[in-house]
Amino acid sequence: MNSKYKKFDLTKVKILSIKDRKNLVSYKDFLKIKNLKEIRLKNFVNILPDILMAKELKELLLLMKNAYKKNKPIIIATGAHSIKCGLSPLFIELIRRKMISLIALNGAGVIHDVEIALIGETSEKVDISIRDGSFGMAKETAEFINSALEFGVNNNMGYGEAVGYFIDKKNLKYRKYSLLYNAYKNNVPVTVHIGIGTDIIHQQPSTKGEIIGKASYTDFLIYIEKLKEISDGGIYLNIGSNVILPEVFLKAVTVIRNTNPDFKNFYTANFDMIKHYRPTTNVVHRPVLNGGKGFNFIGHNEIMIPLLFFSLF
Repeated sequence: MNSKYKKFDLTKVKILSIKDRKNLVSYKDFLKIKNLKEIRLKNFVNILPDILMAKELKELLLLMKNAYKKNKPIIIATGAHSIKCGLSPLFIELIRRKMISLIALNGAGVIHDVEIALIGETSEKVDISIRDGSFGMAKETAEFINSALEFGVNNNMGYGEAVGYFIDKKNLKYRKYSLLYNAYKNNVPVTVHIGIGTDIIHQQPSTKGEIIGKASYTDFLIYIEKLKEISDGGIYLNIGSNVILPEVFLKAVTVIRNTNPDFKNFYTANFDMIKHYRPTTNVVHRPVLNGGKGFNFIGHNEIMIPLLFFSLF
């Protein structure tokens, strides 16, 4: 039996080359890590007052240090804004230092990461391209990711692993700046959590919904398997995601507690420019009601996240 509703034919859309697109972000603008010995924020943190959010920041840093010493997971869930703001080199450094156990992304995070690996630039000028319907129509981005996903699903891989593997396999020119590539090479899982229709690759004819769904659902299961290890001292950080990743986190916590009621006593923190309902409720408040603590820090990611992690080094 066929559907009685008419569907749009994506083969009609006009696809463009990414080489002809103007971008806002270049790898040249990314955070620079040359000599970590020159970066010392510990003394700065130590002189902060034990009042309000300064006290909260010092407490979170201590919890993160303890988690690292005890080999408890530190998990990062981040929206695409962190990549657009040039924080990938910091996350890559954390991966190399074995400080990060898993990174969760939304679909846009993968898109920006892949474009950096492909051409060293990302983030098109949407205010211009939306006017003529060329927004998100870069052929290379969609075809690369969709090819990676099809290969990955056929080889029992999730979304993040498949894309990381493909960046490695295709030997992309700027891969050293890619979070997905470096995570794959260092055996750190990147899970990708998709909302169908939210990403530019979904509007191109190379997309197969059943492939995306299976790849992302595989990552959901990988995510749950790793998340269950944060019980009794682990850390979960939500950075700049105010809908998809907080919702995924809450559902994963439910699954784990359904099978293990002793899943508790972990620590969560949300970092964002403004206070949103879902991260506050689903990350900071609800999951730690029976043990642990949640923190909520307001500020620009490109400042707050380097401040947080360089204070650990």
